[in-house]
Amino acid sequence: MSKFIIQTDDAPQAIGTYSQAVRVTGGETIYLSGQIGLDPTNMEMVQGIDAQIEQVITNLKAVIVASSGSLSDVVKLNVYLTDLSNFSRVNEIMGKHFSQPYPARAAIGVSALPRGALVEIDAVVVLAK
Repeated sequence: MSKFIIQTDDAPQAIGTYSQAVRVTGGETIYLSGQIGLDPTNMEMVQGIDAQIEQVITNLKAVIVASSGSLSDVVKLNVYLTDLSNFSRVNEIMGKHFSQPYPARAAIGVSALPRGALVEIDAVVVLAK
């Protein structure tokens, strides 16, 4: 297996021992680390659930673009929420950024996220050959 690390300044820098994304198997599959609502320009958390969801999607998109892909190449999302009652907000905001066919998705309720985030999303992207 070959591995290529994806890194962009358009998304928050890693705050731990991980990469923003890793491309494997000849470059078609990309695994994105979870993104939280950090603004990459100042590394501060944006405030409120809607703003955090928007920022998370913006951060994911930046890493995907750095991988030569787009949101339409996302095949799987994992959504982590500290309050599952916010899932309807995730659906509504995702509907502005994703179109059919939608990626597969899981929603997981968690007790806490890094930096006090309300939402975190990771993704799997498959680029067309």
